[in-house]
Amino acid sequence: MLRKVVTASILACATGMMSGCAFQIFRTSEPVADTKPVPAWGNAEYHTWALAEELFAQLDGYQQYRYAVTGFVPVTSLEFNPNDQQPLMLLGHQLQEGLMTEASKRGLITRDFKVTNHVRISAEADRSMSRDTSQLTKATGVDFFITGTITEQQGGAIVNARIVNVNSKDVVAAATKFFPAELFWQAEQVSQRNGKIYRIETEDRGMQ
Repeated sequence: MLRKVVTASILACATGMMSGCAFQIFRTSEPVADTKPVPAWGNAEYHTWALAEELFAQLDGYQQYRYAVTGFVPVTSLEFNPNDQQPLMLLGHQLQEGLMTEASKRGLITRDFKVTNHVRISAEADRSMSRDTSQLTKATGVDFFITGTITEQQGGAIVNARIVNVNSKDVVAAATKFFPAELFWQAEQVSQRNGKIYRIETEDRGMQ
């Protein structure tokens, strides 16, 4: 949003013989940051973009390399747990897909190692992606991994992303961002207890 900023400058009046003062109005347009908070629900792409802005801003002269984006995993186990039914259970997958998009937008070459060498056609659909390693080729020719961890907190999770050199394991860029739990579920509808989701009915709904 742009606001018109009006400045006035008074031209100096002749000393001793003041016949009047002249005014000039200069109008300039300056951008003013919109401080309105972005709602969490349904805005996973915004939070992914904000994380990418911090992460990729640290790269300078790395466009000639190849990148592979892997899934983000819980910091305690370093592996995905399908039995953990908390609201952000799919955040690791979303971060992988979203950061691949953000990297491509910034001119980085990303290699999707889940793409097969052929199209598989079934009665319901056709696809060229798989998690069956027998259908995939070895992910070679990758210079950097884009990966990270997820640390659960009250009301959400802290995401720590990093870009790591495949050979040396050196971290060349890193970023941290909090992701609210309401990204995929409305806050008043669900709650998490011991890794399980419980639906909450508000007082207004209960009276209906």
